[in-house]
Amino acid sequence: MTRYLTRALVAAALACAPAFAIAAEKKYDQGASDTEIRLGQTMPYSGPLSAHGIQGRTEVAYFRKLNEEQGGINGRKVNLISLDDSFSPPKTVEQTRKLVEQEGVLALFGSSGTAAQSAVQKYLNSKKIPQLLVSTGANKWNQPKAFPWSTPAFFLYGTEGEVFGRYVAKTKPEGKIAILYQNDDFGKDYVAGFKKGLGDKAKNIIKEVTYELTDPTMDSQVLAAKNSGADVFFNVSLGKATPQIFKKVHELNWQPMHLVVSPSTGRVFLEAAGLDTVQGIIGATAYKQMTSPRWANDPDVIAYKAFLAKYLPNEDKTNEIGFVTYSFAHVMAHILREAGDNLTRENILRIATNLKNVHGPALLPGSTYNTTPQDYVPFKRLELQQFKGNDWVVLEEMTAE
Repeated sequence: MTRYLTRALVAAALACAPAFAIAAEKKYDQGASDTEIRLGQTMPYSGPLSAHGIQGRTEVAYFRKLNEEQGGINGRKVNLISLDDSFSPPKTVEQTRKLVEQEGVLALFGSSGTAAQSAVQKYLNSKKIPQLLVSTGANKWNQPKAFPWSTPAFFLYGTEGEVFGRYVAKTKPEGKIAILYQNDDFGKDYVAGFKKGLGDKAKNIIKEVTYELTDPTMDSQVLAAKNSGADVFFNVSLGKATPQIFKKVHELNWQPMHLVVSPSTGRVFLEAAGLDTVQGIIGATAYKQMTSPRWANDPDVIAYKAFLAKYLPNEDKTNEIGFVTYSFAHVMAHILREAGDNLTRENILRIATNLKNVHGPALLPGSTYNTTPQDYVPFKRLELQQFKGNDWVVLEEMTAE
């Protein structure tokens, strides 16, 4: 009898073993559980760059969609807590600490602003909290040794600047160049990359003008650039400054080769200035311009428009920033999905820095997200375009070195 009882107990234990093994495989850090994954971000919902607030609204809505339609990710609801920092670094610090120390998030995702995110980079890295898919292309987001817990969402500003510089050196080698840039890491990274791309043609830069985010107008800066005699104008601006610059260049009847950085070529900025003022501007992008007839039948564009109609019906349908950050949310969802039941910060970072051919709905065909522990930049292929009439016309495709 004892022998049979022993066998029965052994059999029962073996039958239960797989369940115990599965349970034992689950690993959680703060912000993750059997039912929830808590992420955090800060966004400029107010302040000088409030036009970029669509980023946070889109990403929050995307995870709401996953929660409602798919039950979340791997059976867990994703709670993205998105706080306003007004693009003010001191407020970014305050709100980020709140997300980590009060809300108990697993990771930061998609937060916006070079100066704002720079203010919390050391804090998050010191606490080994992932600062993933940061919505800024400053060069500091690709420093795996110095800041291993911080990764960018797109190509670096210096990379785009380099592509612009190479294009000018190739197509207008004798051009006289004026640069107007925002006086911070955003502007300086673009200018450094531009000079690198120009190579020995950097000697053709005859004027550099800066502006502060708080400057009320761009009139004096644009006038100084025009009066230099330049016939190439590199416009490194953001937010409300960009339409002001477009209008002033047009008002002065200045017709240089006008290069505009990608964060400021969205339809919302062009229409704010008036399409007549932006004819001929040149931009560089890695993304489908969703308002262009070229992409009207693209499945990803169609899916995004349906998403907007259902989850963000009052959002500006022409603001392409939302489509780009919709891609960021897709990538973050991929990272969480791949993590399975190992929702530790270390594992989340490991997956984020080992992406292989991950689809991004807004990326140009043929481009995907790829990262390595040595290089966090997810893609480097850009398309140079010129705005003519009511649409962008492709000029050339270039890949950063």
